[in-house]
Amino acid sequence: MEHELAVPVADADALAVEAASFVAGRARAAVAARGRFTFAVSGGHTPWAMFDALAKEDVPWADVQLFQVDERVAPYGDSSRNLTNLRESIGDAPATIYPMPVNDSDLDAAADRYADVLPSRFDLVHLGLGPDGHTASLVPGDPVLSVTGALVAVTQPYQGQRRMTLTYPALARANQLLWLISGADKRDPLSRLLAGDQSIPAGRVHAARSLVLADAAAAPDTAAPPDTASSPNTAAGPDTSKAHDR
Repeated sequence: MEHELAVPVADADALAVEAASFVAGRARAAVAARGRFTFAVSGGHTPWAMFDALAKEDVPWADVQLFQVDERVAPYGDSSRNLTNLRESIGDAPATIYPMPVNDSDLDAAADRYADVLPSRFDLVHLGLGPDGHTASLVPGDPVLSVTGALVAVTQPYQGQRRMTLTYPALARANQLLWLISGADKRDPLSRLLAGDQSIPAGRVHAARSLVLADAAAAPDTAAPPDTASSPNTAAGPDTSKAHDR
């Protein structure tokens, strides 16, 4: 698929602000057009910083529906849970959250039930990128990479924990993907993503549109550095370069 790579920003803090502006604009447009904004969020430090920045944006929170892209199988309230950090990040914002049911005794049945509450289309899906090329909890070598008949699945242990994750068919329901990528350890996998390298899990994600926001440390050498080009104007649409699958 085609990815749009925005002009890189200086650092992770600037990335969070840029992403928040983009998300807020998409939220306002979706609510104006359809009365709700369906947004699926991955875990990690970058999205939590983005939600902190969203507190300063004009967001119609009462019409926002938040879904989880993935979640660790851990007790409710555990600090490793994406849900724990998501709730802390949005604070008192009156968004509706649909948590992944990772504490059910039958995780496969729970995954099926979560699939039933997913919208037919997501207005926006946020994704991160691991140094090993994983995204969501679609990690190298896991059987969930081959799942085509389910929207939600449960992984084998990864870094000591099983996870529930949206599958490729679920991610394909995104009207827009938003990749937030920060840090020098992401430079190689980001280059591979933009080149359409399907040997990494992230390279197999397909959706209607895909925007990549990266900081200078993660950006490929071919991207314009932040001191020689202006950052994306998300109100008018970000300045982008295009990358295609080979």
